[in-house]
Amino acid sequence: MPYVTPSHPAPAARTGRPRGGGGRLRRLVAALAAAVTLATGAALVAPTTEARAAVPPAAAALERVTNFGANPGALTMYVHRPAALPANAPVVVALHGCTQSAQLYADNSGLNTFADRHGFLVVYAETTTANNANKCFNWFQTGDNRRGQGEAASIRQMVAHATSAYGTDPARAQVTGLSAGGAMTSVLLAAYPEVFAAGAVVAGIPYGCGVDVISAFGCMSPGVDRTPAAWAQAVRDAHPGYAGPWPRVAIWHGDNDPTVVPRNADELRDQWTAVHGLGQTPDRTSTLAPNNTRRSEYVTADGRTAVEVNRVPGIGHGTPVAPGTGPQQCGATGTQHFIASICSSYWITRFFGLDGTVTDPPTEPPVDPPTEPAACWTASNYEHVRAGRATTTGGYAYAKGSGQNLGLYNTFVTHTLKETPPGHYTIATGSCP
Repeated sequence: MPYVTPSHPAPAARTGRPRGGGGRLRRLVAALAAAVTLATGAALVAPTTEARAAVPPAAAALERVTNFGANPGALTMYVHRPAALPANAPVVVALHGCTQSAQLYADNSGLNTFADRHGFLVVYAETTTANNANKCFNWFQTGDNRRGQGEAASIRQMVAHATSAYGTDPARAQVTGLSAGGAMTSVLLAAYPEVFAAGAVVAGIPYGCGVDVISAFGCMSPGVDRTPAAWAQAVRDAHPGYAGPWPRVAIWHGDNDPTVVPRNADELRDQWTAVHGLGQTPDRTSTLAPNNTRRSEYVTADGRTAVEVNRVPGIGHGTPVAPGTGPQQCGATGTQHFIASICSSYWITRFFGLDGTVTDPPTEPPVDPPTEPAACWTASNYEHVRAGRATTTGGYAYAKGSGQNLGLYNTFVTHTLKETPPGHYTIATGSCP
């Protein structure tokens, strides 16, 4: 699969519709340099045997929408419309990862399964190689990640068109995406908080982390550690003067993601809990079948979950899916970055409130099963920091949450860290297997 690095630019991509003189040239150069940014970590190796074996069933082609309005980001709009779409239906915007297409994302993510089951419209935005050599949404380009500009403005226009053309409810618009699409989900939640009631960021990055190619790589790995207040200010600066209500946010991340390291889930949590005026200690924790995904919920005074973090064990960079026909199954693993694990689209649909279930807060908060062991990792201080289990200051590493000093930040000092509750790490003292 062709790719480029900043030091080895690929041949220039064929230019699409003009988007503004020098700005267009700048975008192309930066896009070519960033072609290996998001959702392509595993794309540099051959698909696994399991991925080849799990071929997705034939799926209905998406409906392409032309002339949906202002399109400064030169994106393409597709929709999946259930056969019986009710009036004032919700709309979910879905954003693919790098090297992917709208159709591929629809075929494998499982979102259409729940759109058909529960009656909501799915809008798939698609970018092109003219925008970015590896078809990544340009979440790190200031011309695309600001309110009223570029790709962000094009996607906002798609939501408006969905309301006028399909009769969707403008108060029930949600957005989700994988990797570069997850990072662009963060952009949309920050730039258009009055448009999106909720969002789900899968293997993505906090808003305001990357401003160019170099910083984008740093955001991906080893990640950027800022205070919750600083992250929250970046969101508020995206739409100055907006006072809320703020979108609810679900975060999904694989524990073993080498491309967008897991510390990004922590930073996203810090960003959106601070935006909602909440602390970073979860109010409720639980585990989700079938693979013991660890969920942490951050709850407002009225009992609603404003932010949740779902840490998926044992998977790398991709969308968690669970092929099958069961009520909590979805998706396919016929291509890379769709990983057999848990049907994240089922839980995202539920978080968005689109499955018809009662969303009143429980009278008693759920807790982890008493027999569920704490998660433990043994690694060097360098790897702990890279994975988001520790931070580094002044040449030393400190356990995230507890602040325990782990010693020098290098590859030689090794510790076993225990995570309990989620996001809080301590040095294990014989309590881990």
